[in-house]
Amino acid sequence: MALFTAKPADGVVWITGGSTGIGAQSAIRFANQGFTVFVSARSEKDLDKLARSYSGKGEIRYLPLDVTNRTACQKALDDIRGQGFEVAVALFNAGMFEHMKGSELTLDGFEKTFAVNFSGVVNCLVPVVDQMKRIGKGQIAVVASVSGYGGLRLASAYGASKAALINMCESLKFDFDAMNIKIQVVNPGFIDTPMTEQNKFPMPFLMPLDKAADRLVASMKKDMFEITFPKRFTWLLKFINILPYPLYFWLVGRGTSGGKKK
Repeated sequence: MALFTAKPADGVVWITGGSTGIGAQSAIRFANQGFTVFVSARSEKDLDKLARSYSGKGEIRYLPLDVTNRTACQKALDDIRGQGFEVAVALFNAGMFEHMKGSELTLDGFEKTFAVNFSGVVNCLVPVVDQMKRIGKGQIAVVASVSGYGGLRLASAYGASKAALINMCESLKFDFDAMNIKIQVVNPGFIDTPMTEQNKFPMPFLMPLDKAADRLVASMKKDMFEITFPKRFTWLLKFINILPYPLYFWLVGRGTSGGKKK
């Protein structure tokens, strides 16, 4: 049986981390399909700029939100419903990356990373699933990362938070399929966004933002669990992660040792 794929008549799209980068570009693409799209992020200025600049088939509205605030996440969904809409598609994209050297570990770095990347998804996911159960259908995509496949240099906090998202989505799929809620996990490689601009190491197969957003939104229409791109890079990482540990650590160590961003 085909999994549920939303159409504009089914409800609206809600995107967290939607003010810039792949979240903003995905909002534009959904709106161009005729959806009303609600974008959320902490920066009201960036959200307002995105909503005002859009002119197309659909509509972009915004709800400022800190996803680490559980009460605010519930209120955001209540605000969408208060405007007469149900969420048909949720794209949970809010995230942060903080370099974490093994010699410079901080509790604060781990806590902040998990608060945004993992708990920030769960804070929105739980109320959205309650709504989708009630109406009998829904579509959810969670943006994780190929960093969740295995340990990478400087990504002890970030990669662990993304691995948790991948595991969570895998676990939920069994029950969600039975509830007519399609769940997908998005595992991008390196995408040319404000987040990756801080990286001071080589980023193989760096993908342009427009192309990444095209791939993400198009793939959400398909009956696939994992959405990953660029595949030349992500499938290479999948292969490396099934190798014996001595070979894995040697390959990853050589590929991430001391490179400088060009």
